[in-house]
Amino acid sequence: MSRIGRKIIALPKGITVQAEGLSLAVKGPKGTLRILLPHGIQLEKQDDHLLLKRETDQQAALHGLVRSLLANAVHGVGEGFQKHLDIVGIGYRAESKGKSVTFTLGYSHPIEFEIPEGVTITVEKQTHLIVSGADKQLVGHVAAKIRSLRPPDPYKNKGVRYTGERLKKKVGKAAAAAGGGGKAG
Repeated sequence: MSRIGRKIIALPKGITVQAEGLSLAVKGPKGTLRILLPHGIQLEKQDDHLLLKRETDQQAALHGLVRSLLANAVHGVGEGFQKHLDIVGIGYRAESKGKSVTFTLGYSHPIEFEIPEGVTITVEKQTHLIVSGADKQLVGHVAAKIRSLRPPDPYKNKGVRYTGERLKKKVGKAAAAAGGGGKAG
């Protein structure tokens, strides 16, 4: 039995949800998102909230999934989602240029990152980025792609990381050798 699927989704003012064939169109101030509605799951609209119902218990997993996707879409078109990234390292920085962001991350060349449709990237202080948009999956995907340009190094902790991400710093080769890790002869 899906507990998540039975939860009610609050519908704030200014956001509309309409069924269009096999999908739901969620419209709000931040844009429009479409959610596919699988066979056997129906949407019930009441005054200021939404409820999803399923026909049989075989759709329990899809019931919870569709409810979560719909709740994320309602939140996204109303308030939006954000991911904060920090760039750590000497000479590492980012610069916004129109529809792209140029990263200098210690490689022999700068990296041009094209900003996809539906996402905005704000560069603050050249070392702090804010990825924002209405679609939670797209915002998370873009933030992960930016982080993968230069993942945090476990030895020096340089690179691109999420704000507040805790990293475990490894000891280097010299520190390990000084600790007596060699063979006893």
